[in-house]
This record gives sequence, structure tokens and C-alpha cells, in this order.
Amino acid sequence: MARTRHSFARHSHEQFGIGFMFEGAQKSLSGRGMVEAGAGNIITVNPREVHDGTPIGQSPRGWNMLYFDPDLISYAAHDMSDGKSGEYEFTNPVMTSPDVAKCFAALFNAITQGNSQTAALRREEMLFLLLHHAIIVPGIKPGQFDPARNQASNRADQNIARAKAMIDDAPDENLSLADLANAAGLSRFQTVRHFTRATGLTPHAYIIQRRLDFARRLITTGTPLAEVAATAGFADQSHLNRHFIRAYGLSPGRFKRAVSSGS
Repeated sequence: MARTRHSFARHSHEQFGIGFMFEGAQKSLSGRGMVEAGAGNIITVNPREVHDGTPIGQSPRGWNMLYFDPDLISYAAHDMSDGKSGEYEFTNPVMTSPDVAKCFAALFNAITQGNSQTAALRREEMLFLLLHHAIIVPGIKPGQFDPARNQASNRADQNIARAKAMIDDAPDENLSLADLANAAGLSRFQTVRHFTRATGLTPHAYIIQRRLDFARRLITTGTPLAEVAATAGFADQSHLNRHFIRAYGLSPGRFKRAVSSGS
């Protein structure tokens, strides 16, 4: 996170950069022209793209920024295009997109607050969704697929049931996006896209929901909460508490007391 009135001289980065402006405004000159960005905007920069940055007005501007190695983006792009191309670039230096902002917030949170065990799937799926909304797929406009892809999408929906069953059978397992993609016989990007369309939840969110269902059943049997967290696949009891409260509005302890008093 950065918050400053500093005027940055012309410079470049070796990585892809994408960020969210949460305060103030700035203007920047790059190879994509002079642009202005303010609070609520998404800002992007491509590798080795020379740019500067100057605040607008007297107040500081603030942003959260993520940088990605070109090899990682190329790998993801290759997956998203079914192996046709690993070449991508951010085409818009400033964007106002609720979809991109939502994906960025989720990815930023998973990277900065999650750990390798609990947030790996969340990071990967959100990166794919972020790239889908923010990067042009070669020959296809953002958010659209050609007829051949649409036909393939219909067939892919039938394969998602295998990935879903893998989660349902063992919600406590630390499954990766690659595991689910292999089960579905799809690319990782296709798995995220079709899984979300079929279930209404991303793979990571679906796993969390199934773990919460498992945890509720364990709690009703009188299992100690620390054991519930470990058995249901949560990193620890605080991890269980956070997701339980977010989903149901009360803590596992309160739920356990309510179940006990009603029995």
C-alpha cells in the first residue's frame, strides 16, 4: 500500500503491475498516452513501459499495487487461450470496472493476508478471473468468446461435476486448481469459469462452504471446536471462526451453545 504526494520521475518495471486507487488522484504519461486516475479506478502498467506519476491537487493519493512476473502472466495467458498464445498486455492504463475491482480486492487480500496452505487456490483462481476481465485475449474482446468456445463451454459444464464431486467427497483435502482442472479435463481458467457458472461459487468459495457444512455437522455431535477446525480442513480455529461468522453471522461457539440448549 502506498500513500504519497511524491511526483515520480519517468521509470519502468520489469513486471506487470495492476493496482487500485483508494484515495486522491494522479496523472501519468506513458506509452499509452496521458491519463488521469482517481479513487475507485484500476491502474495498470506493462513490463518495461516507461511512465511517471504526479498527484492532482494538494492531497496525497493512495493505491494498492500488485506486480507479477511476465513468465507467470504468460503461463496464465497460455492456459486461458488453450495454448494458442502466451502474449498478453494491459490495453487500458486506467479502468473503471466493478469486475476487475472485485477480483483485484479478492486477490490482494489472498496475497497479503492468506498463507500458502489456505489461500493458494484463492490466489490462482482470482488471478485468472482478474486477467480475464482486464486483459485482451488475442482476437477476442474482453468478456466474450467466439462460437467455437461457446460450444466447448456447453460441453465443459458436464465435466465440472467431476471436480465438484472431488470436493464433495473430501472437503478437508487441500486441493489445488490443477487437481480440479485435471478432474474436469479442462484448463485451469476454464475450470474456474465453468465451475463458477455451474455452482454460483468459485472453486475456493465452494470448498470453504463445504468445509463449513462439515464443521456444522461436527459441532452438532459435540466435537471440540479445535478438533472441528482441523477435521474440517481449516488452518486453525481462528480460520474457522472467521469464515463461520462471515457466512452465518455468529461464531462456532455461539452456534454450539444454541445447538446444545435446543437439544
